[in-house]
Formats: sequence, C-alpha cells, structure tokens
Amino acid sequence: MKGPLFYSKILLFGEYGIIKDSKGLSIPYNFYNGALKTDKNLSEVALKSNESLKRFVVYLQKIDSKLVTFDFDKLQANVSQGMYFDSSIPQGYGVGSSGALVAAIYDKYAFDKITVLENLTREKLLKLKAIFSEMESFFHGKSSGLDPLNSYLSIPILINSQDNIEATGIPSQNNQGKNAVFLLDSGVIGETAPMVRIFMENMKQEGFRKMLITQFIKHTDACVDDFLKGDVKSLFKNTKRLSKVVLNHFKPMIPQQFHELWKKGIESNDYYLKLCGSGGGGYILGFTEDIDKAKNALKDYRLEVVYNF
Repeated sequence: MKGPLFYSKILLFGEYGIIKDSKGLSIPYNFYNGALKTDKNLSEVALKSNESLKRFVVYLQKIDSKLVTFDFDKLQANVSQGMYFDSSIPQGYGVGSSGALVAAIYDKYAFDKITVLENLTREKLLKLKAIFSEMESFFHGKSSGLDPLNSYLSIPILINSQDNIEATGIPSQNNQGKNAVFLLDSGVIGETAPMVRIFMENMKQEGFRKMLITQFIKHTDACVDDFLKGDVKSLFKNTKRLSKVVLNHFKPMIPQQFHELWKKGIESNDYYLKLCGSGGGGYILGFTEDIDKAKNALKDYRLEVVYNF
C-alpha cells in the first residue's frame, strides 16, 4: 500500500512576520515528497515514524470534532499494521516535513474533507488552514497551518493577513534566467519550537515590536508584491533590505558560522540570504540577480536552485 505523494514547500517570504499579520508567499517544492506506506518489516527509520504516528493518533482524538473528524478505526488499524510516512523531505530544514505528513493524514482519513478539486473559496481555505493548524501543532507547539495547506493543495498560496489567504499564480519559471532563488544547506538541523520561543520572548520588547512593523513586515510585504508583479529590480532592493534587518535583529536564528557569509552577500550584492522557515539551521534561502556569481561566491557550500526567473 502506498498513498499519494505530498510535496515539500518553501515559504519565500513571511517567516515570523505572518505571526503578526505580514504578507507571505508559499510555494510547493517538488524536489522532496512523502507518502503514507504500510510494511510488515519496518526499517529503523520507518519504525520511528510509526511510533510517532501512534502518538499523533492519540493527539488527533483530542481535536474538537466540530472542526474536523477522522476515521479513527481505519487510522488505528493501519498504524497497528505498520503504517509510516515514507519521506525524502529532510526534517528540521524548514521545507515542511511535518506539513506533508499532516496533509497525507487529512487526505486519507478525514471525514467530509475539502478537496483540491472543488471551488476553493476563501472560507474553505481558512477552514483548511484552521484544521491544519490544530493538527500540526502536535509537532511544533504552535503552527500557522500553512505548510500542510501548501502541501495538500500543491499550489502557491498568498497570505494577505491571517484571515485573508488565497491561491495565487507566480511569474513563470525561466530556466535561462540569471535571477534565481536557491537553498543553501547549513549542515545543521534546526528546531522550530526553540526558535519560535526566542521570537516570542523578543516580542515582549517594545523596540523589537516596533522594528518588526516598521522594517521587517514593511520589507516582507514589499517583496511579496514585487515578486508577484515580476518587478525584479524592486524585488532585489527590498530583499537586500530584508536580509539586513534579519542579520541585525534575528541573529539567534542564523547559525553562527553563517553570520559573516550573510554580511558578505549584502556588501558584494552577489546574493542576499534570508531565513527559510524558523531558522536555527536547516536551509537558508538565497536570492541572486546572477546565479553564476552566487555559485562562485558560495562554491564551498551545497546550493540547490529552486526557481529561475
């Protein structure tokens, strides 16, 4: 038995800001995926996943049935038969490993589920987001629900504010384009919960809250608008500003050994780095106007191009 594939995602813009109503833009990333599988002889990794699913089932039973209900008989039977989540999505890398699992469970076991094929009104998208937020909180302590939403629908999602989200189109890829979005492997696994805790602690300071609104959210919103409009010149100006703000105010979320590299990108204009997900490790997201220049400047690191334009 093997279920349908669910893909990883990349939040291009909006990490942390969307907690405080900034815009955000999330796109599916088909390079990684996962599916539910059942096997009698489980490998060590599959066994760990199966154990985690058992705990997840207990958690799902506590979710308010007015929000969502599941076929628990079938789910529990499948888990006890050795079901696990077979995934190539790296965990702790900010590309939505738990989101894909949540999407897969909802797809297979939820009653009255909202499907991708129906007319996705804003109400339906918000309902899905609320369901996924509850489900994914098992993994992160607090979840926006966007990762599973992206994985489930496999279409780009524009977040205008917390209660205003819509499916969107993004400028089409141009494989010959020198402008690119890429992932840089930090080689360190990041954990979401501690990073979110640091952010929430910082939010208690008035200075940090002010910076978040006047700088971080302002530049994030501008980047989303520029990207969707295809205004490349303005996009890179605003991405540079955003990269600077993150370096100055989100240092704990950037692995120590990347502080210098981050600064170098801003000074040379060869590339601009930003957080991918909550940071603390995993992938770092990069933007460049010249992918060859960026590859050369970052030749000692593992770099994956996500999108050329």
